[in-house]
Amino acid sequence: MWFKNILFYRFTEQVNYSVEQLQEAFTEHCFTPCKSQELSRYGWVPPHQNMGENLIFQSAGAFLITAQKEDKLVPSAVINQQLKDKIAIIEKNEARKVYRKEQLTMKDEIVLDLLPRAFSKYSQTSALIVPQHGFIAVDSANFAKAEELLSLLRNCLDTLPVKLPDVNHSPGVMMSQWLLQENLIPQFKCLEECELKELSGEGAVIKVKGQDLQCDEITMHLDAGKQVTKLALEWDETLSFMLHEDLSIKRLKPTDQLSTEMNEENDEDPLTRLDSDTARLTLELQRLLPQLLEAFGGEVKR
Repeated sequence: MWFKNILFYRFTEQVNYSVEQLQEAFTEHCFTPCKSQELSRYGWVPPHQNMGENLIFQSAGAFLITAQKEDKLVPSAVINQQLKDKIAIIEKNEARKVYRKEQLTMKDEIVLDLLPRAFSKYSQTSALIVPQHGFIAVDSANFAKAEELLSLLRNCLDTLPVKLPDVNHSPGVMMSQWLLQENLIPQFKCLEECELKELSGEGAVIKVKGQDLQCDEITMHLDAGKQVTKLALEWDETLSFMLHEDLSIKRLKPTDQLSTEMNEENDEDPLTRLDSDTARLTLELQRLLPQLLEAFGGEVKR
């Protein structure tokens, strides 16, 4: 289990969860399949198939949790065609026009009729709760999916005092400075990929890949008023990722060095491997996230 993306949230107050507390709270919101007339269902599932009915995996002071969503797939083309056919029959047989309000009612009836025969699409979103270090990391590239998981967690616990990190210095401005001043932040090494955006005018976007970013061409774009919105980085010879200006982390990967260490630690037992991977991920995020916030002037004090 290794997260591919990180959207992280900071606790605004001290919390102290236990496995027993979370398990009890989650049990009432565990995933159950859609009923015949439901479009979607969302709930908790075990982070690993070998965990039985346990919904919480604890490792290195962190709690790994996973939510699953089922969406019923009803193709819009099928709905629209059936609606069109029904409208044509009514207009022919009753010699009248079918107006929008009636069409919407008919459309709802068609969807309800098709739902029992619809295919299901399943998706999962995992998160790592690290109370002692004050953050939740969600494995998602989509803020809407992350908020959906946090909303479910909030319903389980009645309260969830978290917020997105707010830093003192603009990430876009600071990442642009990193390209102008090499080794400005020693822990973070710029790789050969970034995205630059024009802040005025039509907001032209330039994507750069496979090129040294400390070059005259990039400097010219920055001097012309463009700003970094995405930047590929390697941190502490341990992790590589694409950092976005909203502080979201995409394409998270362990470096070759860390991968070798993790492979040496891994055991044949799947839950032992899960424990090792979760502990390592927790350890690295405990180090990375504070340094990332500090690189942008630290968090805003309210």
